[in-house]
Amino acid sequence: MTLTQLEYIVALDTYRHFVLASEKCFVTQPTLSMQIQKLEEELDVKIFDRTKQPVIPTEIGASIIAQARITLREASVIRQVIAEQKDNMTGEIRIGIIPTLAPYLLPQLFKNIREKYPQINLVIKETITEEIVQELKYNRLDCGIVVTPLKDNSIKEDILFYEELFVYVSKKNALHDKKYVIPSEIDPNQLWLLEEGHCFRSQVLNLCELRKYSNVNFKYETGSIETLKRMVDKSDGITILPELAVMEFSQAQMKHVKRLKDPSPAREVSLVTHRDHVKMRLINSLKEEILSVIPKPMHKLQKKKVVEIN
Repeated sequence: MTLTQLEYIVALDTYRHFVLASEKCFVTQPTLSMQIQKLEEELDVKIFDRTKQPVIPTEIGASIIAQARITLREASVIRQVIAEQKDNMTGEIRIGIIPTLAPYLLPQLFKNIREKYPQINLVIKETITEEIVQELKYNRLDCGIVVTPLKDNSIKEDILFYEELFVYVSKKNALHDKKYVIPSEIDPNQLWLLEEGHCFRSQVLNLCELRKYSNVNFKYETGSIETLKRMVDKSDGITILPELAVMEFSQAQMKHVKRLKDPSPAREVSLVTHRDHVKMRLINSLKEEILSVIPKPMHKLQKKKVVEIN
């Protein structure tokens, strides 16, 4: 049994296709198939059911693959120990980040890391929180930048900063001339929301207490913060925006931004890892670089109140 064979069965479990798995492992499909077959012969079990499409693990195969993931994770500790002993900031770090943070945090963060740590290879995946958590558990990501708390015992949360939530109002909306907005004043039929699956959508629903209104029809849904803003500009609508998005606004755009009444609602942003993660030094360096691009007042909750995620 070799680590390479374990890598091959993990890849096949991940991608459920021999050709795709072999491409991800940078080997030919016959090589990958042969090595998996040799491992099955050595263990005297079938790890995969090849009669199914896509290919799936057998019951015993699923247990073997789960242990293989642990073994590969532990093996990577050895490489990390050596790198830290040599004081080398090298290696790959796979980061998941949610779409409502990526456009505002990544450009400067990516630039800083490239300049300071040119030997670090950044692999970044932009996706929703649910998928990031799943990828962490399968060791396909090293860490995630998401909104917390997640309330998942297998995930470690390291709070980075707090983003205040602001109201963005069309000049045609009745709330446009108000200095502060109370959540109960927001008409749900004029509210633009992110589509299902985004944690930010869940926070907005909780903030505006819209879950208790079963007759509200959310017709206004979209996939990005920038689209929300543009839709408000072209209508008489209203939306909720996070602080990093608002910080990039022009003076003219800021006229449409209203604060919510104290205590100001906020979302908690954390660097999350699986409880068995091993790239401590790389992840700690990533944390330092994130905090360096976030204004210091956002590092503490202060007079804000975290809005729950359902």
